[in-house]
Amino acid sequence: MSLNPPGSAPGPGAYPLRWMALGVVLLAEIMDLLDSTIVGIAAPSIRADLGGGSTAVQWLAAGYTLAFAVGLITGGRLGDIHGRKRMLLVGLAGFTLSSALCGVSDSIELLIAARILQGLFAALTIPQSYAIVVSMFEPRERGKAFGAFGPVMALASVGGPVLAGTLVDSDIAGSEWRSVFFINVPLGILALLGAVRYVPESRAAERTRLDLVGMLLVSAAGVLLIYPLVQGREAGWPGWMFGCMAASLPLLAVFWWWEKRVTRTGGTPLVVVGLLGKRAFSGSLVVGILFFAAMNGLLLVFGLFLQSGLGWSPTRAGLEIAPIALGVAVGAVAAGAALVPRFGRRVMHAGAAVMAVGVAVVSLTLHGAGADVGGWQLSPGLLITGVGMGLVLSPFFDFALASVEERETGSASGVLNANQQLGATIGVAVLGTLFFALAAGQAGPAADSARPQLREDVVAAGAPAPPAALADHIGRCTRDLVRATDPDTTPAGCRRLTAAAEKGAASAAKPAAYGAAVERAGDRVREVAFTKAMEWVLWAIAGLLVLVGAVVFLLPRTPREEAAEEPAEDAVGDAVGDLAPAASRHAVTQQASRPTSDSYAPTATGRD
Repeated sequence: MSLNPPGSAPGPGAYPLRWMALGVVLLAEIMDLLDSTIVGIAAPSIRADLGGGSTAVQWLAAGYTLAFAVGLITGGRLGDIHGRKRMLLVGLAGFTLSSALCGVSDSIELLIAARILQGLFAALTIPQSYAIVVSMFEPRERGKAFGAFGPVMALASVGGPVLAGTLVDSDIAGSEWRSVFFINVPLGILALLGAVRYVPESRAAERTRLDLVGMLLVSAAGVLLIYPLVQGREAGWPGWMFGCMAASLPLLAVFWWWEKRVTRTGGTPLVVVGLLGKRAFSGSLVVGILFFAAMNGLLLVFGLFLQSGLGWSPTRAGLEIAPIALGVAVGAVAAGAALVPRFGRRVMHAGAAVMAVGVAVVSLTLHGAGADVGGWQLSPGLLITGVGMGLVLSPFFDFALASVEERETGSASGVLNANQQLGATIGVAVLGTLFFALAAGQAGPAADSARPQLREDVVAAGAPAPPAALADHIGRCTRDLVRATDPDTTPAGCRRLTAAAEKGAASAAKPAAYGAAVERAGDRVREVAFTKAMEWVLWAIAGLLVLVGAVVFLLPRTPREEAAEEPAEDAVGDAVGDLAPAASRHAVTQQASRPTSDSYAPTATGRD
């Protein structure tokens, strides 16, 4: 059975088992994305079992994110030096073992340490993915290969909460939260076996060494920049966090100076400085940081709205996001199969516009239905949002890596992944902070809207009409709960509400009914406040997507435009791995049949 898609006969440089190897690479991506999203759903169960304060629970997510983001650039370079398949295998093995360690952890401290290990091994695994794809596929097929990353990433991001909620609620064999980590063990073993069988070895053509000074500089800058973004809202944004972010900028400047110095002296820099001179790559960094900020911020805030605001269960909240996943699949398939080859960059413009329209439709739906909104009412807007997301994601990586030479792919993959992670972290931090700030600000108006129903319910409980202060207490309690960073502490506003409710219940003929009335009013105030906040955050996301559509002009008109502008090379010369010039996007010359050390070496068995 042929492994090539219909009508796509490979040239002599194509790796025969490339589509099977692509499946292995995508499985590794899925494992990472699942572990980036599942802990938020499992956290309450983890805390009930292992204990630990709110800060410790926050570090279950923050430890993974920080280790992953800081290690990405170094992980990409290690693949260039020691071999991408070798580093992929080490990363997958370490990720699988650290996942098992997470599952058997008997203390919150051990679980946090295992999560940090997971992040470090993920940083070793993920950068190899794009470099391996570049080494296996000829330029004319890379668009199809990279087009698979977008929908897989989006579906895994959206599916993570659904899977986590299902696993925790199912309590398989009494495992409770542990199953969200144990699920990685069979997946990791499957990925390891597939990598051994199907993934070819490749490394940079030149003999290189790890730039230890550059690694320390970029890691320190990454910690200074990303740690405040991860922990800022929970810590209340103290001034020293802004100082850390400001300090990261001169440190990044020193890192860049050092990389240029290493390049001038003939050494091997951690980041190939010439990458930013490539229009497709540098433009994709700007597009990526904005788009992933919008996408990841949307997924996080919307999930918080459904659970913390409307009180939906984790499983129901996860299923409500399913229309986005369906839309992503539709948009990605349409973009990869027909639209991008014909319309090029305009597909990404259209995708950003469609996604912005979908987000606006969701906001208008919330404005019309209010806190009583149902899942079926939200689905059309979410479906449109997903279609737009797929139209942007599908061609994004093809544009980003189209002009990158194979010797640069390890460095480029690390930078691209780090940039993507930074964009996601910025989106989560900024949009999450905005969401909670707006919800706190809406608590007062929401309490005013709840007064009539509260009065009616209190009178029905056989008590005098409630004083105006009761609704005010409910509003203040809601505001304080939204602003609270430590769930173990009862805010002052809620303590005053409890005292007022107990006093009122004592004067009622039906004390239990009085207490239930106050509780219902509190739930209603929370729902209305979060719903109004979600409306405004969605408009902010729509504006960010309009900006994404504008900066897409930084990309070339087609993923191969830069290559088409380069001088012609002899097809049997040293152009292996380069994009050959052509009169159009579809006309590419065949690679030379002789392999280089930066591509796979074909054998009779198709294995390395």
